[in-house]
Amino acid sequence: MAAGGGDPAASPMKTPSWAVRIRGADGEIAGAGILLSPDQVLTCAHVVDRAAARLTAEFVGATDHSVPAVPARVDGTAYVPETRDADGDPSGDVALLRLERPRPVEETVRLHRLSAPGREVRMYGFPYAHNGGIWFRSTVVGGCGRDGQVQLSPVSPGELASPGCSGAGVADSRTGEVIGMVLSGQLDQHGNRFSFMSPAETIARHLPGLKPHIVGPTAVDERLLPTDDGPSPDLLDEPFAQRLAAWLRDDGSQVKISVVRPGDAARAATLRRAITLADRELRTAVSIDRASLDPPGTVPSAGGHDLAVDASGVTAAEIAERIAERMGLWQHPEDPPLDRIRASRSTLNLVVVGVDEAIDPLPLLDLLEVLRAGGSRLLLVFRTAGDCHRLACDRLLTRPARERRARLVERLRDLTGPLAEDLHERLASVVPHGLRPLDSDLVAAHAALADLLRADDADGERDRAGGPARDRDLDPDQPPGRVRGADRDSDRDGHWDPGRVRDDRDRDLDPDQPPGPVRYADRDPGLDWDPDRVRHPEPGRDRGLGRERDRDVDRDRRPDRGHDRNPDRDPHQPPVPVRYADRDPDMDWDLDRERDRDLDRDRHVDHGHDQDPGRAPAPGVGRVPDLGRYERLADRVAGRLAAGVAELDRLRDRRDELAGRLRGYHVLHQHSLQGEEDPAVDDLYLRAHALLRARPCDVRAAEAAVDAYTRRVDEHGGGDAR
Repeated sequence: MAAGGGDPAASPMKTPSWAVRIRGADGEIAGAGILLSPDQVLTCAHVVDRAAARLTAEFVGATDHSVPAVPARVDGTAYVPETRDADGDPSGDVALLRLERPRPVEETVRLHRLSAPGREVRMYGFPYAHNGGIWFRSTVVGGCGRDGQVQLSPVSPGELASPGCSGAGVADSRTGEVIGMVLSGQLDQHGNRFSFMSPAETIARHLPGLKPHIVGPTAVDERLLPTDDGPSPDLLDEPFAQRLAAWLRDDGSQVKISVVRPGDAARAATLRRAITLADRELRTAVSIDRASLDPPGTVPSAGGHDLAVDASGVTAAEIAERIAERMGLWQHPEDPPLDRIRASRSTLNLVVVGVDEAIDPLPLLDLLEVLRAGGSRLLLVFRTAGDCHRLACDRLLTRPARERRARLVERLRDLTGPLAEDLHERLASVVPHGLRPLDSDLVAAHAALADLLRADDADGERDRAGGPARDRDLDPDQPPGRVRGADRDSDRDGHWDPGRVRDDRDRDLDPDQPPGPVRYADRDPGLDWDPDRVRHPEPGRDRGLGRERDRDVDRDRRPDRGHDRNPDRDPHQPPVPVRYADRDPDMDWDLDRERDRDLDRDRHVDHGHDQDPGRAPAPGVGRVPDLGRYERLADRVAGRLAAGVAELDRLRDRRDELAGRLRGYHVLHQHSLQGEEDPAVDDLYLRAHALLRARPCDVRAAEAAVDAYTRRVDEHGGGDAR
């Protein structure tokens, strides 16, 4: 049986007993509903509005195979109409009906809390011409809007939710559990088809009285909820809140690691606030409103995380079981939860607080590494910047970033090497009529490759010197080009003093260095992985840890790193000038600071104004490659190269076809002349023959010449055997 309900897992082979067809006063089908208790039906508020004053609930999946019809009415105040804010973003649209006569309890079902990303689901509705009901299949795309609604993509165009489906239960295909309710379907002006559902957590927020009918653990551990004796909710570290909200809105970074030290009330309160606001069930009505009084950029998206757990005093196995349950991976309880997670293709956005306070932190890091490799997003909070924190940064940030960069280097080498050679080989054989010039794309790819190789060389020099890895490698959700800890610090009372940096930071990093401002090259990344405060080293910390850690990565480096950053380019060939109009919009060609200020984050970190004039910059300090931007560039160049090669192949095939046609006509013409000569026709042949043999061949001109020759041969009667 489904959890708490009477129907087994929703099977596509039968009509679910909890599916309700709702008719209005005119006898027309107004929508669908879900039987949650013997006398309560959940549906959409707009279905109630459409049905007018008189509602009839019909149970098409009744166990006795009849279709009982029961009058119904709105259950008190359990009615939340749809409203839209200034941006047209919808909210609400849920209602609860009370039946005049109860139904058997075995026909009911309970809503189930499950993480939603990428799930395959189906819904049972009553569209036109299917009065008895029909299953619709969809895939969860993701959350949308401030109300916590979820966007669904129909498996086929005909499975878009249509009138008669509003209020239908949405069942998870893997578990059969009902995880939400259909709201509407939409076909936009571009032909895109989407359906929308309200998940169980959002329904629970709008109708708190339904919580007894909603099962499954909540998305947030109780220990992470604000308490009366906890930090004041009025405390807010606004920069930290903005970074948390950015990650919870999916800023493109997969892993974020932060430190919230014990006793830091402001950061602890900020973290709890972000976790609460990102939960669909706990989110407040105020935070949904566009006119919220919250500081700008500090309110995360509803459903920004799928699960938030407190790891303090908990084992990795317990956390893995919690994750597996949230993912709906309970079908094989005999298998360890880690194995179930590894075998699953499910992903989730996970928040883990107190990673270093778990009973067994190392197995927990193993679990987190499996989740990261499977595509899950991770927000990890540590209490101290100790060994566990540094190990997590290495395993979840540094190594994956370097591996990702190495893959990108190989791909760009392929694009600028063999694939570019294929293109140039074809360009040498035919004139590229109608083909977009690809020189600027290849120049951009070469520049990206050179930038990545410079980063590799800088890392190699830093590894050999035992220095720290760059911030961007360690914390990819930190915007590139920003100096962490050098632009601000906190005084002993926890207040920011933007005009001062602690002088003892330099002495902590290098005891022989006189006090001075902290430069990007000198800071220790193990102290401040989340760039909101300047951290101080713990006594006795091992400064050689990063040296040994990065040495493992260096052994995989290529041996052919030289001063030539672009070994694929002919050293005797002059550089190709790149005009601003030709540059790739995703490349950082620093030509106009105002026009390209959105690319400024990739520029040199120091900009010169903080440098010590008596000391040269450390090796490798400067621009940090934006891997996401270069990956998009590689995708674009690869697509254009493939399209260009395909078009050139088409032209070469046409050239060969024309050459065969010319030879055939020439043989026919020679036979028809019977030893005579025709200089005019011979001139046409020689011109067509010369154009076809020219390299590169102008296929258009050759085609015109071949056509002129074949027409002349036809006019002389020599082409009747064509």
